[in-house]
Amino acid sequence: MMSAECIKDNVELSEHEQFLKTKVHLHNMGSTLLSKVRICFRPLKPHLAINTSLCEKAQSPPTARCLSTRDNNPNSGGRQTAGRNSGQTDGHGGVKYGSVRHRQGGLWEDSADGGGKSSTLKQRPSFPKSVFSAGTAKRTTEMLKRKAALASGEEAPDEELEVRATRGAGKVKPPDRPLSAAEWGKLKESLGNPHRFDIKMISALFTSRAELAIAKSLLTFVATETGTLSYELLLLYLTLCVRGGHDEEVFDVYDIMRGSFSSLETGATSLFIKSFSRTARWREAVDILQEVKKVFTPSSRNYGDLIAAAMLHGDRTTAWAFYDELFEKGLSPHPETWDALFKGARKTKEAEGEEAEAMPWSEHQERLLGILLHMRDNQIYPQSSLAGTIKTWFESLRGQKWRGNWTSATPKGLCRCCESELESIQLTAEEYQQLKDRVMTDIIQGRDIFTKTTPEELERFKAFVQRKPAFDVVVDGLNVANTNKDKSQLSATLLAVVSELDRQGLTVLVLGRKHMLYHTRSWDKHSMRLIQQKAHCFFTENISEDDPFLLYATLHSGNHCRFVSRDLMRDHKACLPDGHTRRLFFKWQRGHQLVVDGQVAADRRVRFQSIPSYDTSVQTSGDSWHIPYDNTGDRTTYEVPQQWLCLTQKH
Repeated sequence: MMSAECIKDNVELSEHEQFLKTKVHLHNMGSTLLSKVRICFRPLKPHLAINTSLCEKAQSPPTARCLSTRDNNPNSGGRQTAGRNSGQTDGHGGVKYGSVRHRQGGLWEDSADGGGKSSTLKQRPSFPKSVFSAGTAKRTTEMLKRKAALASGEEAPDEELEVRATRGAGKVKPPDRPLSAAEWGKLKESLGNPHRFDIKMISALFTSRAELAIAKSLLTFVATETGTLSYELLLLYLTLCVRGGHDEEVFDVYDIMRGSFSSLETGATSLFIKSFSRTARWREAVDILQEVKKVFTPSSRNYGDLIAAAMLHGDRTTAWAFYDELFEKGLSPHPETWDALFKGARKTKEAEGEEAEAMPWSEHQERLLGILLHMRDNQIYPQSSLAGTIKTWFESLRGQKWRGNWTSATPKGLCRCCESELESIQLTAEEYQQLKDRVMTDIIQGRDIFTKTTPEELERFKAFVQRKPAFDVVVDGLNVANTNKDKSQLSATLLAVVSELDRQGLTVLVLGRKHMLYHTRSWDKHSMRLIQQKAHCFFTENISEDDPFLLYATLHSGNHCRFVSRDLMRDHKACLPDGHTRRLFFKWQRGHQLVVDGQVAADRRVRFQSIPSYDTSVQTSGDSWHIPYDNTGDRTTYEVPQQWLCLTQKH
């Protein structure tokens, strides 16, 4: 539901006014007042304010013909007008999906299989936490805020409440009951007869979630005082009606606006589609969508409302037709759309046979399984509510004996419920070579690489790597050193990490910058000499960026090689050309990145955050499904859930 402020900011009114007479249903305090008023017809200007967002286009939804993943590679953009006489425009919608995390217990030391010597690394013996575990970023941010508040002696909560109270001062305060025209007049006069009183007041009613009857009495007052109801006022009133579920009132507003204005912008059409889709008149929403499509691309929310309506009324054919059209337009479905498809599946199964040309149930079931494969291919994690709907759908399949359980995975990658082995986090040889080639082309040799280094330095580094044995671990020296906030301990911190890796018998490469070799308060010359004795070292120019060198050395050394850094490589991941390669990069990163856990202290051994042995993605073996799902709202895009839905079929 769009906010009143958003509507108010985006609706632009022309100076030209045409006055039409129409019947307006004004319901005031339980009675129906039918009066004729002149409606101020102010069509929208051709100029449109378009809000855009960067989003990755999802691939077309797959079918579920192959039910095993074991061997497989793993809102409208802005306000626009649509109507009988509106100009041609276009727009795009996007999708946003929420997310989560769940903690689980256990302990392990992970070892990677691959070429070269054994690369067993000492990791934190408690499970998780990984930098990629859902909620880690939020917890870290909150912890740092608390520390900062304690250090400064601030009382952030009280100050925040004071700021909020200040912000609310001076706003128009709406009445708590419907008013008569005379009472509205007195209220307006007491406020100094402010400009655009009607818009400010109905916006306040929207913000305060006031009863619809109060807004009706306001419209009665405006019609009585001015003889007109503007497009903007009706649009805000429409928003109140849709949000409150007053669909019968929406029908009246629809008749008025369609008869009074030659065009409707996207805010109005989206609201009408949403409201009509909830009622027996849902096919009229289809007509509205078809009219909208003549001038711009509907939003994924528009399609979702109609898909839900079609499923609710047993029309599977129409629902899937709109679902396919959504992808053809380059949009991605909202989680609520998938939820409607799985929920509606049970209802249409019960009502099967009512439609003469209904989609066969077997095809419908295959399409639903295809949604799960689409989630797998696009690294999408359903929210807990959607996961619950999927669980219920599986268990409702007659004669198939599916059973679902909420569970988690062991550190060794076994489902705690059915004890089946989850897919490995390690890439196959084919996937690894594909990723290596793309990283070399798009990151190491990309168009902007020489803004990070020089051709001579890059060639010198390549020759250096060729002369050395395959590394087991590559360390981002400057990044690791800066895990210690005490700037006098940078070289000591780096030495402690390198010493721990050397103690485990690993071949280590340390990447640094030349300024680290000069004796300063931060960089002790003796410590740096010890580091060079324990590890191979390469020091770049001070202006060079370390990451391309780190990625090159790690990937060149083989699939067994890992790297130590806190950098999450999001910029480099974004340089990759397609979603499939970016997903491979993220999978490889989660299976190879070591992050120092906690503070490095002289009297303690260095430990690293745990690396999972299994991949967190939707997966199936035919007679089982394992679906990781979000159960809170604090997961960032580079984190993965820790909770799973296990679905098994009894034979």
